[in-house]
Amino acid sequence: MAAPLRLVQPSDMWLKPASSVVVATAIPNLVLFSVDRLDLVMYTMAGSLCALYGHSLPYARRARTVVGVVLGMLAGLAVSLVTASLTDSTAVLIAVGALLAAGQKLLCDATRIGPPGPLIFTFVSSAALFAPQHLGQVPGHLALTLGAGAVSWLVTVAGPALIRREGPERHATARALNAAAAYAAEPGHRTRRAAVAAVHAAWQTLLATGRPTPVRRALERLVVHAEAALSAGGGTPGADPALLRDWAARTRARGPVPTPPAAPGTAAELFGIEAERAVLRPTAPGEARRALLRRLGPGSPLLPIAARALIGCALAGYVSSAAGVGRPYWAIVTAASLYQANVTLSWNRTLQRTLGNLLGVLVFAAVLPVTRTGPLALIGFCLFFSFAAEALITRNYWLGSVAVTPMALLVLEYAGSHPAGELIGDRVLDTVIGAAVGFLAALLVTNRRAAGRVETALAAAELARAHAVRTLAAPGPGPAALEAARRRLTGSLVELREADDTAAGEWWQRDLPQEEVLAAEQAGHRTLAATAKRQGLIAPAPENGAV
Repeated sequence: MAAPLRLVQPSDMWLKPASSVVVATAIPNLVLFSVDRLDLVMYTMAGSLCALYGHSLPYARRARTVVGVVLGMLAGLAVSLVTASLTDSTAVLIAVGALLAAGQKLLCDATRIGPPGPLIFTFVSSAALFAPQHLGQVPGHLALTLGAGAVSWLVTVAGPALIRREGPERHATARALNAAAAYAAEPGHRTRRAAVAAVHAAWQTLLATGRPTPVRRALERLVVHAEAALSAGGGTPGADPALLRDWAARTRARGPVPTPPAAPGTAAELFGIEAERAVLRPTAPGEARRALLRRLGPGSPLLPIAARALIGCALAGYVSSAAGVGRPYWAIVTAASLYQANVTLSWNRTLQRTLGNLLGVLVFAAVLPVTRTGPLALIGFCLFFSFAAEALITRNYWLGSVAVTPMALLVLEYAGSHPAGELIGDRVLDTVIGAAVGFLAALLVTNRRAAGRVETALAAAELARAHAVRTLAAPGPGPAALEAARRRLTGSLVELREADDTAAGEWWQRDLPQEEVLAAEQAGHRTLAATAKRQGLIAPAPENGAV
């Protein structure tokens, strides 16, 4: 019971979303304050919250992602506002809220948008369903969201890109170096899996960037050394944990990127050749769209999770309404927040959400009298809790919820004061109902497709390994062919581990091919090591340089 509530080390990225959402929220809030229209903050807040997305992505991809987030936010908000203006039936509003929550969950999982995932969309669209609305007001309110979304885009993309062009790539490379250092210091199955995933993510980030630059080439060479540590294990110069950690710290810092020279013939040199780099370019747009359609198709393993969201959110809303809550949107949001990759993770999130919300209500009760002393005090506390939420949530979700709950309740204060007892009582009741009913839906709606995903991933890993073995056996395989085979095999092993972990957390599941998965992983990593050695990735002790 205590494990899901244990605090962990904060993410190395927490400051970026925290500061971005504060700036993106402060600008429209202060503009509305200057024209005495703080009652419209709910609509600008919808656009401001888009600043939470995309911070781990290279700037070119981040620009497209944040645009997609803003458009998705507009679409969900438009459906909610139009529905609210056409009906005041609580039953209809709950049904629409549940449908939106399920659709947002499915789309965010399928696009792999990353944290904070669908919950921000669901919070905004569910709250808007229960906001008084006239049809003629909808275009103006959506324009406010679009304007605030544009500010979010500038804050998360344009500003950082001008200051530090390769910032996301440097952070991804540093994480790969640290993970490789952890494996070199303590070789084991767990540390190796983590290092393989981090190195794979670093390559995905580097290959998603635009034109190669000297800094990006240096980062590629550093990731090659992280791969060399995985191939060599402990006890070799290329796998020195202290050296890898030093490179990671210098890569993350604002100074020059360390550029250790590689041995002749290694992949670090091969990546400088444009023809070979082209082989490793990211998925083409047409292939990406087809992959997205497959993840949304009838056989998708994501559909049972979306079904849990639909049923759980609807039931939570109806039970809350029957219990006397006038606007049960928080029950919908609470239920939507629970649905993780499997039942085990959903149970952990249920504990975290319930504890965090209940403590957050106490914090809200403590600060409410101060926020009612004036509009600037209200704005200040909302900004503080926005920052605190991002600062704390990577330590543990429940700790972040302690800040999210008062922030969400204070947003209601912009439109006018509400009885404190009613706000607190409704929020506590909604939290308990949403958590209990939402988790019940997770138990009742089984996800037996998770085992099918393991079997598919297992077959893909075996095919990727067979391709790598054939490439190794070919007479004089080209460096680009070796690199492409290794990249394909690495990605398939990461996918296999993710699928197996997900399926293992389902309480009702047919037998999983655990022995086959373990054998495939071991054989795959042996083949990766053989491919790396063929490429000459294990270099002699490097000297430090800088770009």
